[in-house]
Amino acid sequence: MLRDQLPARLLLLLLAVAWLWLPAEGRRPPRPPPCPPTCSCTRDTAFCGFRPHPLAAVPVGFPCPRMGIPELPSVPTPALTPLPSLCSLLNSNKFTLIGDNAFAGLSHLQYLFIENNDIQTLSKGTFRGLKSLTHLSLANNNLQTLPRDLFKPLDILSDLDLRGNTLACDCKIKWLVEWLESTNTTVPAVFCSSPGQFEGQRIRDLALGDFQCITTGKGTLSSAVSAEPFTYASDLYVALAQPGASSCSILKWDYSPHVTRFLLPAHSAVHCKPIVAQEQLYVVVAQLFGGSYIYRWDTAVDKFIKIQDIDSQKIRKPNDIEAFQIEGDWYFVIADSSKAGSTSLYRLNQNGFYSHQALHAWHRDTDVEYVENDGKPRLIISSSSQAPVIYQWNRAQKQFVPQGEVGEMLDVQMVKHFRSKREQFLCLSRYIGDSKVVRWEGQRFVEVQTLPSRGSMVMQPFTVGQRQYLALGSDFSFTHVYLWEEEKQKFAKFQELSVQAPRAFRAVPAADVQLLLAPSFKANTLVYRHVVVDLSL
Repeated sequence: MLRDQLPARLLLLLLAVAWLWLPAEGRRPPRPPPCPPTCSCTRDTAFCGFRPHPLAAVPVGFPCPRMGIPELPSVPTPALTPLPSLCSLLNSNKFTLIGDNAFAGLSHLQYLFIENNDIQTLSKGTFRGLKSLTHLSLANNNLQTLPRDLFKPLDILSDLDLRGNTLACDCKIKWLVEWLESTNTTVPAVFCSSPGQFEGQRIRDLALGDFQCITTGKGTLSSAVSAEPFTYASDLYVALAQPGASSCSILKWDYSPHVTRFLLPAHSAVHCKPIVAQEQLYVVVAQLFGGSYIYRWDTAVDKFIKIQDIDSQKIRKPNDIEAFQIEGDWYFVIADSSKAGSTSLYRLNQNGFYSHQALHAWHRDTDVEYVENDGKPRLIISSSSQAPVIYQWNRAQKQFVPQGEVGEMLDVQMVKHFRSKREQFLCLSRYIGDSKVVRWEGQRFVEVQTLPSRGSMVMQPFTVGQRQYLALGSDFSFTHVYLWEEEKQKFAKFQELSVQAPRAFRAVPAADVQLLLAPSFKANTLVYRHVVVDLSL
C-alpha cells in the first residue's frame, strides 16, 4: 500500500519545486486596477469626485467604490443609476433638489450622507431601491417636512441623522412620531421649529393626540336664514326659517336618506325658535310682515297647532329669539330691530307665553344672548345704534335691570358667548369694524382679540368634542373658521368655508356624526360634516 502512495507524493513534490522556480510576479495576488486622477484609492476602495460622466471616473474592479458630489443644484438621477456597486455616497454643498428615484439601482449602497444643503422637501420615492442602506444622514439641510413613509423602503437602516433641520410639527409630520416609536433605527434627538406650541420640543416626545388632523365634508339643504337644532321625545330635529319657501321647516333626523318634514306657514320668517318646556314642544315663528305666532305640537293629532299671536305693536321687526329657564320658569326674548318696536321678554304659564317685560325700546336691536356669569342670569342685547347693553336678573322684582355696556363698540350685529374652563367669553360680530372677542372679568368685559371682518353678520362659537371653534361669516368674502388655543387664550385660523351671505352657524350633535349648518338667504343652506382625517396621508 505504501508503494501505491509514492507516485502521488512525488507529484506534489515536483509541483512545489516548479512553484519556487516561477517568476516573482506570477506568485503575487492580482494588482488593483489603476486609480484614475479624479479618485483617491486604497487596496479595495476608490473615493471619486462626481463629474458630468461618472462612469469614466469610477474605476472598474473595486469591490466598494465611494463617490463624493461637488457643487451641483440637484442629483441627476440617470447619472447614478448605472453604478450598482457603489457602497458610499457623500455630499456637502448646495443641493436644493433630489429627484424621485434618484438612487434607484444602487442596490449595494450602504452609506448615504446628504448634508449641509438647502433642501426643503424630499419626494416620497427619494430612497426607493436602497435595500442595503444602513447609515443615512440628512443633517443640516432646510427640511421643513418629510413625506409619509419616506424611510419605509430602508429595511435595514440602523442610523439616521435628521439634526439641524427646520421641521414643522404639523399633521404632515405625524407619521414620523409613529415611526420613531416603533423603529429600531438609532435617531439622535430632533426638535420642532414650529408651530409655536411645539417649538423647541423633541419630536420623539410628542403624543399622537397633539396633532389636530381634521377637516370637513359638505352637503346642502334648501335656503334658510336661521337654523335651530333641538331634541324632542328622544329624537333630533332641526328648525329652519325659509322665507323663500314661505315656511318654517321642521326636519327630523332619522338616520336615513329620507327626512321627515313638518311645515309651518311663514311667508316672511326670520327665525323659527323651538322651545321644549315641561315636555311640550313649542315653535315661535317670527316674521317681518304679517305678524308672529306661537305653535304647539299636539300629540293627539300629530301636528302643530297655532295657539297664540305675538303683539305686533311691540314686535314690529323681529331679528333674534333666545329661550332660557330661570328659577324653574321658562322665558323667551325677541330682539326687535325697528325704530318703534321694543325687545320684549315673554314668560310661559299654563296656557301659553305672555308678555312679561319690555326691555329695550327703539334702539334697532340686532341680537340678544342669554348668559350666566357668577351664577347670575344676564341678557346682552346688541344694537346698530349703541354699544351692547347688559341686563341682570333681579330676583326680587323677577325682571331684568340695566347693568352697563360692553365697551364702546357700535354696529354689533350679533353677540354670542362660550366658556373655556371657568372663564366666560363673548364674540361680537361687526358689519363695518373688526369683530371682537372679549372676556368677563368681574363686573366688565375686557377685549382679548380682534378679528378682521368686513360685512360680518354672524360670529358663532361652537364645540365639537373637546375642540372649541369659531365661525366668522361675511357677505363679501369666505367664512373663516378659527380653532381656540387654550394656552394663548386666542383663536387661530383653521379653515375657510365658501358660504354666500351666511346668517347663522349651528352645530348639530347627532349621535354618529357632527354637523355644522350654515344657513344663507342667497343660496342653499350648507351642511358641513366634521371628519377626523389624517392629513399626513
